[in-house]
Amino acid sequence: MAFATETVYGLGADATNAQAVRGIFSVKGRPSSNPLIVHVAEVSVAKRYVTDWPESAERLARAIWPGPLTLVLPKGEQIVSEVTAGLPTVAIRCPDHPIALELLRQFDGPIAAPSANRSNRISPTTADHVRRELGDKVDLILDGGPCRVGIESTVVDLTSPHPAILRPGAVTQQRLQELIGPVELRMNVGDDSKPARSPGQQEVHYSPSTPAFRLADANVKRFSALFSGPLGANAIFLIIRGSELARQLGKWCKPEAIVEMPSSAEEYARRFYAALRDADDRHPDAIWVQLPPKDPNWDAVRDRVFRATRPPSHAP
Repeated sequence: MAFATETVYGLGADATNAQAVRGIFSVKGRPSSNPLIVHVAEVSVAKRYVTDWPESAERLARAIWPGPLTLVLPKGEQIVSEVTAGLPTVAIRCPDHPIALELLRQFDGPIAAPSANRSNRISPTTADHVRRELGDKVDLILDGGPCRVGIESTVVDLTSPHPAILRPGAVTQQRLQELIGPVELRMNVGDDSKPARSPGQQEVHYSPSTPAFRLADANVKRFSALFSGPLGANAIFLIIRGSELARQLGKWCKPEAIVEMPSSAEEYARRFYAALRDADDRHPDAIWVQLPPKDPNWDAVRDRVFRATRPPSHAP
């Protein structure tokens, strides 16, 4: 079963049922070393499935749940090891979407739910994306319309000596620090042979079928070589509206090759996965994505762009 959340659509199964959870990995083609996030209806339910609920968890949940924040805590024995890749911790959150919350209230238990797409591919932000991605492999989709946030939740590890962000999302480092004090930013590249501390740590993730590369403003001088090469003439460019790169690019390619992306991080995040899918559907030779600015508000978007694309040096 797939269902809408405020971040992306999730593919859900009972987090206390090993056979059901193994079905998620089978449908997605997901490595068992990549743990799943458990969704609950409220704090009281979350506390049933962890063995420790520190003050930092209480403050964050009180301020942000329901919302796009996942907390990594010591797991209770009812959560099967398939959910956590055998680790003694569980990633848990309360989603901010009426359909997801009603489902969780009716179920009255924990639902493990990664994004409802094939492993490492673009996360779905509409029910149609799920249908096209998984087809008859999913027997029910609870359609809640387009996702409001559009990228996966922030994941914060509260089991380390110091709280640490394992995956950036809509809840920023600054917001977390306002609530619980210093929070490290620990964005690792995962190794599929070892259990990951958090989902979303693969080097290549959230990626289209079309070869995708990233562009920085410094690449403007390389346009001549780009457009005379095999990946420039029939390419699509996701460019931030109003940027210097957008203005320069307009001199080199047709308007239909340029997809103007919002200039605010929040709006960009909401549109990014859908824009990647739309570009992929046009079957270009390549997709080029402008690298967003180095700014804390853009951390989550930059992370997704880096994992969805490769550097220009990897282009043939």
